[in-house]
Amino acid sequence: MSGKLYLVPTPIGNLEDMTFRAIRVLKEADLILAEDTRTSAPLLKHFDIHQKVFAHHQHNEHQSTNEIIRFLKEGKILR
Repeated sequence: MSGKLYLVPTPIGNLEDMTFRAIRVLKEADLILAEDTRTSAPLLKHFDIHQKVFAHHQHNEHQSTNEIIRFLKEGKILR
């Protein structure tokens, strides 16, 4: 079974700019990928989203890319 990777835009300044669909998609994820978990945390908390968050950024991309591929091969839904 192959997983799915969704790209979900998030608001830059105002949390009220988040769409209902984006919130639903994040709540349905098995795992959320974030460039900076420190800035993602307030947004996730605000919308009562409790999925596990996995950091993926330029300093760990070589390691994390392999993990992301493994998650997808396991059939996980990543957002």
